[in-house]
Amino acid sequence: MRNGSVVRAVVEGRRAGFHTRVVVRWSDMDAFQHINHARMVTLLEEARVPLLFEEGLPTATLRDGAVIADLHVRYRGQLRHDDSPLDVLMWVEQIRAVDFTLAYEVRPGGAAASTPPSIVASTQIAAFDISTQRLRRLAESERGYLEQLKRG
Repeated sequence: MRNGSVVRAVVEGRRAGFHTRVVVRWSDMDAFQHINHARMVTLLEEARVPLLFEEGLPTATLRDGAVIADLHVRYRGQLRHDDSPLDVLMWVEQIRAVDFTLAYEVRPGGAAASTPPSIVASTQIAAFDISTQRLRRLAESERGYLEQLKRG
């Protein structure tokens, strides 16, 4: 994804969204040999970086100020180190004046499209002005890009 173009993927029959892979590190595992919850949250963060923050994207401005307002992670199955790289599909669910909600489906790497996601998650991300310590409205360019990422 370069120069603000949106990459949409239909992955093995799944609905459109931004598709990426995230490598699981050995340190992401817990004593029960599955990905630790705190580490899963970090892996979700790593998945959204190329979608939102790469140079040239209209939303790269959020690197200067964005906060996570809400986070939900629902575990429907275990993920282990052997499932790496994880298959992550993301899309925008909702856009409001100062924030948007990003949805995720996470599957083991190489899983068939018919495989239910092991993780279903969402993050509400709010634009934030560091200098004033207040939320700010999304810019039209940010909003336009995010609109392209909504499922329709």
